[in-house]
Amino acid sequence: MKINFNVPPHTGKELDYIKECIAAEKICGDGAYTKKCNAWIEERTGVKRALLTTSCTHATEMAALLLDIKEGDEVIMPSYTFVSTADAFVLRGAKAVFVDIRPDTMNIDEKLIEAAITEKTRAIVPVHYAGVACEMDTIMDIAKRHSLYVVEDAAQGVMASYKGKALGSIGDMGCFSFHETKNYSMGEGGALLLRDDTYADMAEIVREKGTDRSRFYRGQVDKYTWQEAGSSYLPSDMNAAYLYAQLEMADEINNARLKIWNTYYKEFKDLADQGKLELPVVPEGCVHNAHMFYVKTADLKERTALKDHLAGKGILAVSHYVPLHSSPAGKKYGRFAGEDKYTTKESDRLLRLPMYYGLTEEENLYIIDSVKEFYA
Repeated sequence: MKINFNVPPHTGKELDYIKECIAAEKICGDGAYTKKCNAWIEERTGVKRALLTTSCTHATEMAALLLDIKEGDEVIMPSYTFVSTADAFVLRGAKAVFVDIRPDTMNIDEKLIEAAITEKTRAIVPVHYAGVACEMDTIMDIAKRHSLYVVEDAAQGVMASYKGKALGSIGDMGCFSFHETKNYSMGEGGALLLRDDTYADMAEIVREKGTDRSRFYRGQVDKYTWQEAGSSYLPSDMNAAYLYAQLEMADEINNARLKIWNTYYKEFKDLADQGKLELPVVPEGCVHNAHMFYVKTADLKERTALKDHLAGKGILAVSHYVPLHSSPAGKKYGRFAGEDKYTTKESDRLLRLPMYYGLTEEENLYIIDSVKEFYA
């Protein structure tokens, strides 16, 4: 048996919807399917505006532009995240200030954020790892007391929530990813979520190359002009059509993934109770979306051995982020605030198992048996 780590989601309607775009002779950005996706996100999350983008990276770049992040500013984030979290702000001249993570959720340790704040700090960027929410009440309180912005990196958080609030809807702005590795995919893609109207008009301009073309199409102006610095952050409507076929079945896809996740957890509980491995933690008040399932081994050596064992069984299991502060660019553009007590240690132990819509029960159990065989 050969099992890939990820298979992009596919429902069967994608090609039909793409053909509709072609027939309508509207395949560029902000077509009918882009609008449908925006509306779906707004309805599901409760945000005032959602704007589909070419990637989560670009959604985060838009957030940095809208917040007018400048050279010399500092932005607090975990080091255990994808490079895009830092890149968006580094491109504006800001310094990434890395804070250690919690070993239970792999999320930024909210208790360490305040000590990292300086007079240069402008924003906090919590990253909801594996679709499990950061401790947002604490983070929002810190931000309010220090007059800081909060940009949620909810790349992995679609359909997940914190105390009843959708991830991406709690901070000033939120960023989704619809990359092929995510629960819902358009190949490459993302979305910028705006909690309220504060940045809605400017976001539309920044996303449309700095012009008010969207207002022109709505008949609000008789011609469109260059208004502000911006770029082209609009995905093709064909990409949006591919995505919408999955958003229509979002609950079915979510439930299927949760079933796989719950099977992993149930079957590995004995190994965890024996202290042979550690399982993901979902704190009270958090509803996750089964974005990934990982186990934690004793150390890097054991993780490598388990990974090799699974590869020998035809199973592709993978590690995850190399902490940004240990990378060449991280050393150049950022700094670590406080002690790296858990970031490197925990990242060395974490191994992600195959998790995707369409993974069969037989495959799920085969992976579980292969892990148990290793620990036997």
